[in-house]
Amino acid sequence: MRVKINGKVRCDMKVETKWFGTIDVSDKQILTFEKGIIGFEDWKEYTLIFDAQKGVEETTIYWLQAIDEPTLALPVMDPQLVYENYDPIVEDEVITSLGGDVEDANLLVVCTMTVPEKLEDMTINLKAPIIINLDANRGVQVIADNDDYQVRYPIYDILNAKKDGE
Repeated sequence: MRVKINGKVRCDMKVETKWFGTIDVSDKQILTFEKGIIGFEDWKEYTLIFDAQKGVEETTIYWLQAIDEPTLALPVMDPQLVYENYDPIVEDEVITSLGGDVEDANLLVVCTMTVPEKLEDMTINLKAPIIINLDANRGVQVIADNDDYQVRYPIYDILNAKKDGE
């Protein structure tokens, strides 16, 4: 099927991934990061992968999968699951770069995770959130001006406590 978006003709596509096999991705699922993601500036297009059986509301970890690089899949999560009052301070112009009316936009804020072999050392990067305008399918990673946000915020115990219902 061919669709025309922003004057470009693109097809729904099959994306090869190292971790999830071949997945079907429609143009509506492609997120564009004009500046890339910190450390991965060469890759501009991604899609979000989550456990479809659980649904988006119940999924803790999503994967930000690069469209053009099968081995690039970043684990991300909603930071409010582990840091309740998460409210990153970012410059207004960064948010407006996401396009559309950002005041009323459907914005998703996620943070990258580090999941080492020893799960007890799992962390989330609160200092560099990824903000996605789901209405415009555009994203940006920013450095929050908050001094108290850590690059490696430990989350293993927090996630376990939530799982155990504490």
